[in-house]
Amino acid sequence: MSRVGLRPITIPAGVEVTADGNVVKVKGPKGELSATIGSDIKIKIEDGTLSVSRPDDTRENRSQHGLANSLIANMVEGVTNGFERKLNIVGVGYSVAKQGNKLVLKLGYSHPIELVDPEGITTEAPDANTIVVKGIDKALVGNYAADIRAWRAPEPYKGKGILYEGEVVKKKEGKSAVATAG
Repeated sequence: MSRVGLRPITIPAGVEVTADGNVVKVKGPKGELSATIGSDIKIKIEDGTLSVSRPDDTRENRSQHGLANSLIANMVEGVTNGFERKLNIVGVGYSVAKQGNKLVLKLGYSHPIELVDPEGITTEAPDANTIVVKGIDKALVGNYAADIRAWRAPEPYKGKGILYEGEVVKKKEGKSAVATAG
């Protein structure tokens, strides 16, 4: 039985949730999001809470039950508070700067990398070694942060690269000079 799907979602003041068939729209102070959920999943809104139910215990409906609940909960959280992901740049000569709606990354390549913020996402560079990705859609924020990180993923020998905040890189021991008997 899906425990995630059984959790009721509280709808905060100022947030409006509408369900039209299998399309759910959430409107709040930060914006509006919509998602398409499984066709058999039922949504019930009453007294400021939203509950998700499934018609039977088939494998497909069980998997869609928890997914629909999580998607709706993330949409409600996004339009009220928003999501953010912080990235730290570690390495000598590595830096980031913000120019208009572009991030300019210097990551040891022969040229700077310019990334234009996608629609619905804002980025900040509070200092030369920190990037903050913000938005109301959790999936977009996570994907864009992963795209930025992919330009220079952390390497295990020196620990250089773009890391998520709080990420720890286990360092490996490098090659050791071995005296050859000859």
